[in-house]
Amino acid sequence: MNAHLQPSGSAYFLAAETQTPERHTLSVLVDNEPGILARVVSLFSARGFNIDSLTVSETEHDKGLSRITVVTVATPKVLLQIKLQLERLVPVHKVHDLTAEGKPLERELALVKVAGTGEHRVETLRLAEAFRAQVVDATTENFVFEVTGKPSKIDSFIALMVPLGLVEVVRTGLAAISRGPEGM
Repeated sequence: MNAHLQPSGSAYFLAAETQTPERHTLSVLVDNEPGILARVVSLFSARGFNIDSLTVSETEHDKGLSRITVVTVATPKVLLQIKLQLERLVPVHKVHDLTAEGKPLERELALVKVAGTGEHRVETLRLAEAFRAQVVDATTENFVFEVTGKPSKIDSFIALMVPLGLVEVVRTGLAAISRGPEGM
């Protein structure tokens, strides 16, 4: 028996999964109609695929189109399966793997509430300035910052706020677009 083949529950032997999972950002252009988001999410959950980030918004009002941005971690084989199944959904017009097409522009917004007084308050403001975080609300006991950028930038900002009095975080999820002159 070949060392690369593993017995399965069927009469056939399947090649062992040797591909490593990769993070991919998918952009899905759909009709803006009730239930489409539920259908997309159901497709993922019914097959055991995880969604790391999900954003959706109407992008072309006059055409009635919305864009769904999905970030998932999957092997290339599973990713192909996901894309093919998404393309089969009736109100889906296009599915683009932005990661495979080249480095997409990716941004996220977070609102970060930090409690603090005294020295912690000064340090919190100093770090917020370094991250270009905007103060959107302030009291004598806390700040709410708006920070935008790559998810790694937001992760770093949040990590620095933990010892200074992080209270809570709200994140929008990833918005992404491909580089270059072509549209979706």
